[in-house]
Amino acid sequence: MEGVFDVVVIGAGMAGASTAAFLSEHCRVALVEAEEQAGYHTTGRSAALWTANYGPPDVRLLTRLSRAFFEAPPDGFAGVPLLRHRVVLFLATAEQLPELERTVAEGTGLRRITVTEASRLLPALRDGYASGAAVEEDAFDMDVSAIHQGFLRQLRSRGGVLALRSRAWRISRVSGAWHVETSSGAVFQAGSVVNAAGAWGDEVAAMAGVAPIGLQPKRRTAAIVDPSPWDAEHWPMVLDVDEGWYARPEARTRLMVSPADETLSYPHDVRPEEIDVATGIDRMQQALDIEVRRVEHSWAGLRTFTPDGSLAFGWGTGQERFFWCVGQGGYGIQTSPAAGRLAADLVLGRDPGEAAEVIGAIDPGRFHKS
Repeated sequence: MEGVFDVVVIGAGMAGASTAAFLSEHCRVALVEAEEQAGYHTTGRSAALWTANYGPPDVRLLTRLSRAFFEAPPDGFAGVPLLRHRVVLFLATAEQLPELERTVAEGTGLRRITVTEASRLLPALRDGYASGAAVEEDAFDMDVSAIHQGFLRQLRSRGGVLALRSRAWRISRVSGAWHVETSSGAVFQAGSVVNAAGAWGDEVAAMAGVAPIGLQPKRRTAAIVDPSPWDAEHWPMVLDVDEGWYARPEARTRLMVSPADETLSYPHDVRPEEIDVATGIDRMQQALDIEVRRVEHSWAGLRTFTPDGSLAFGWGTGQERFFWCVGQGGYGIQTSPAAGRLAADLVLGRDPGEAAEVIGAIDPGRFHKS
């Protein structure tokens, strides 16, 4: 599969897949991925919620711009709906009421409800736990697999190449072209490289002779439990307003629980820690009357942030035609259509339309200013 391309994208998670798909409308693209499975580390471990009230301003704009794509994807993109309505319920203890007020005031489409109304939405809510509540009614579960596979399908249908088991291990610029040598022995040549390597983004940059930006991989843990005898299928997504924990229905009859941990880590195949699983369940049980007899499944993923928490999309420092597409944190799925299109537009020098508003905020050059 080696050869000459217009663009080589490194990393086939959601960021790389969406960017490669939009690029492939206009040029020949190779998408190279270290693992046997695209999206193995982060994309496949997401909580998968579309909400307008998550992330910094640049993320919120791209989230809003992505909605139309999710609601009406291109023909052949997916055989199932990408979104399913899910109310988000914010809970606040007495000490958290000021944070609840701030969240509602600064949010989009949020409204306060009474604790009695919250109990009707969430029958397992313990008496006396919540002193305040709010809801976001215009939110959705996302089918992450369908979205990810849709972008990969678009890439392949337009003549793009997906090279799995192809870890980039040497990246050099020779006579005005990038040469990406991979662990499979293949060499991919292109005029431009897009670094969508997530937690490995700084390592990829170092190989290419590009100044790193100080990416911060952070572990996030989740576990699946049985909420019986409660029927949780139609419950809302439940968020502690300070993001100390959250829970959401999973696979109709189960509940996913997370302590919303953000443990600074390093690039690797991260695994859940027992203490984090136990912490998430304990925090959930303080709020909900659910007896957890066993943990059916647990996992962890790396959510990678820039030093200031905003995205990093743009040309790198020190080499020509090296493009950053990193720092998605926990926002990569819900922003993927708009973010992928924006990255492709910037690589190709095209007008990004409404998304141009965020270009200054996400320019990776901000990390190299003296």
